[in-house]
Amino acid sequence: MNGEPIQALNNGFNGLISMLRADPQAMDSLHLSVITFDREVKNIIPLTDLASFYPMEITCPDSGPTHTGAALEMVSELVKKELVKGSSDEKEDWRPLLFIFTDGKPSDIQKYRQMIPVIRDLEFGAIVGCAAGPKADEQFLKELTDHVVKLDTTDAITLSSFFKWVSSSITMGGKSQGTGETTPLPPPPSELNIII
Repeated sequence: MNGEPIQALNNGFNGLISMLRADPQAMDSLHLSVITFDREVKNIIPLTDLASFYPMEITCPDSGPTHTGAALEMVSELVKKELVKGSSDEKEDWRPLLFIFTDGKPSDIQKYRQMIPVIRDLEFGAIVGCAAGPKADEQFLKELTDHVVKLDTTDAITLSSFFKWVSSSITMGGKSQGTGETTPLPPPPSELNIII
């Protein structure tokens, strides 16, 4: 992803942060982390509370492999290390939400499939896959989660709609915490195609 799509992604992501900061509950309780996965897997934004988050620009190489399995392995390691389970001395964290955004398909298919049960066992509040653009293959995301959206294009309007929907999903997730239920997702805008 490069050119207009990556610029639109950065604008949409920074817009998401602005929307979330308008929610007092999110400002008080939300932490986020961003992992990029291409030829390298990097935790470019370590777990950070929303109030302390500083916008940054996500960059991607023009081409190369998409190590989705290795990214899921990093997600698993970080959740196991950073998620507070709760005790008599410490309050338990809410169930995390996982959003996977890809414009391709896993290059490390065997590792990807090995990580699917590991990720499911972590009991996320919701796992949402987003296949963005004409080269994105939603079939692999469907192996991981029932919540898959397909963006036919990666232009600014479509990505902005996607991130507004993500913001609504996170807000709904905050309201459903403590119920033990999975996070309900809001209806998607017309630019997003839900894959069943």
